[in-house]
Amino acid sequence: MTTTPTSTRGAAVRSPLAHGVVEDVFGLLVGVTVVSFGLFLLKAGSAVTGGTAGLSLLISYLAPVPFPVLFFAVNLPFFLLAIRGKGWVFALRSGVAILLVSALSSVHAIFLPVAHVDPLYAAVVGNVLCGVGILILFRHRASLGGFNIVALILQERFGIRAGYVLMIVDTIVVLVSLVAVPPLNVLVSAVGAVLLNLILAFNHKPGRYLGV
Repeated sequence: MTTTPTSTRGAAVRSPLAHGVVEDVFGLLVGVTVVSFGLFLLKAGSAVTGGTAGLSLLISYLAPVPFPVLFFAVNLPFFLLAIRGKGWVFALRSGVAILLVSALSSVHAIFLPVAHVDPLYAAVVGNVLCGVGILILFRHRASLGGFNIVALILQERFGIRAGYVLMIVDTIVVLVSLVAVPPLNVLVSAVGAVLLNLILAFNHKPGRYLGV
């Protein structure tokens, strides 16, 4: 009689590579800190980025509503999709990440009262920081909601890289920002958005990262 190895019998066994609770909490905190500082730079340089963060920045330029409030509100409709497509754990972690990014975006302005940042520097460095931060969140089973969730579901179900999906969506958001942002700022923002999504496309491939 053939016996089933203990490691594969019954319910799935937790991978020895999987992150522990402490690692996930630390990773979540690092990720939201990096992203929030990137968004702070983008805001200070009157630059934009893609996704719901870019959409929120764009609206904040047009309406007298604080970015943290907009960022949280814009992401709310995507939670049902997150719960349905990725499960409660992912949805809750993403919700915590969004709340923390919203809060920290204001905290940076208090401790670093910068009136203006060069748009090119803000667009490039801000988007690079956002890309690295989002990558950290992805690897700890979280996201910043919105289009991140759509991209992750498409990658898992159809093998389409999340970075490429986000690049298309982000390009649309950046182009729409022409209604509120000077063309030169939009141009450098587009370069930054491409860098952000290349970071995700090159580093978040299906099957490459197993520590989840």
